[in-house]
Amino acid sequence: MSLSALRPSPLVEQAAQHLREQITAGHWPVGTKLPAETALAKALGVGRSTVREALRALAGAGLVQARQGAGVFVIAAEPAEDWPTRLRRSAVADVYEVRMLIEVEAARLAAGRRTDEDLAQLRAALEGRRRAAAGSTAEFVDADIALHAAVVAAAGNPVLTSLFAEFVPALRQGLVDLVDLLGLRADDPNHGDPGHAALVEAIAASDAGAAGEVLREELEQTLARLRAA
Repeated sequence: MSLSALRPSPLVEQAAQHLREQITAGHWPVGTKLPAETALAKALGVGRSTVREALRALAGAGLVQARQGAGVFVIAAEPAEDWPTRLRRSAVADVYEVRMLIEVEAARLAAGRRTDEDLAQLRAALEGRRRAAAGSTAEFVDADIALHAAVVAAAGNPVLTSLFAEFVPALRQGLVDLVDLLGLRADDPNHGDPGHAALVEAIAASDAGAAGEVLREELEQTLARLRAA
């Protein structure tokens, strides 16, 4: 084991990184009990509290596990992928399927819960999408996503809002590529405007069934294009 003293800051991050490197390099194989906190602290040149926090970080990454009365053991050689990383590695069509499940229900909730302020945001986002039709594909996709985000926000569920935000980075580039690849805006720069307008109006009318159905149809068409691309 070749551990060396650390620079003053940030100690916890550095300690976690050094310990992680030892694990991923195989110096501490899966099933190995790590040295005691005191020994690790001495080897790294830090306090026991720093080592303790570093081990918590490694436990959060799925690399180690503390066993009551026995110590800390290595349980994996590679850190578990977090949710954003997993999304980035997933096929866009797979991500889009889950997005569709979330958004259709969000549209239904939005129709029943939307406030006047939500409605103003939706109409502004729809106009923003229309203005973006004169710009680049990336600008148009960003404006489209902003409208969908406004629909999700109008559902009034912060968990849904956060979950949708996690999907956006994984979806954005795939949608930009899809629009360009299939030439969806070649004949109509404001592709999909009637459907999006109908969605906003369904939410404005508090028609949950229509809102869900309009959005489902629009997303299913895009998903079909993703699968065929």
